[in-house]
Amino acid sequence: MPARKNSAQDDKYRQDALVAAQAAIDKKGIEPVLIDLTQSDSYTDYMLIVSAQADRAVRAVADGVVEAMQQRGVRLIGAEGLREGRWALLDFGDVVVHVFEHPLREFYDLEGMWFDAPRVTLQIPADQRLDAQSQYRFDDDDAPPARL
Repeated sequence: MPARKNSAQDDKYRQDALVAAQAAIDKKGIEPVLIDLTQSDSYTDYMLIVSAQADRAVRAVADGVVEAMQQRGVRLIGAEGLREGRWALLDFGDVVVHVFEHPLREFYDLEGMWFDAPRVTLQIPADQRLDAQSQYRFDDDDAPPARL
């Protein structure tokens, strides 16, 4: 079993996660959810899940998060899905970020996998809440693929 991090490390990782969330909000990410996994048996301490309106918006949100984390000195360990643009996974080690076109987010329901983990409260502008996004309609062509 890995050694538990100290409180200074825990605070740094929480601040890293909050910076990632704010970067997603700044790039107009929709309904970001920051899940605290520090008390879970997980591969990461924080998971950020956020929606975007379209493939270009997925890339913009992901790029904004990467830039903000780099400015903080946090190295991107790995990334997937950026080229396709419907979903992006950004792995910073203790913070993992998923940016989805919204139909894919609903289909994969990562929040549901961690339903019992605490959420970190975020200040989300009203126009970036899901209920405010009801004006966006998705065609059948936007149906999620069988696998990512």
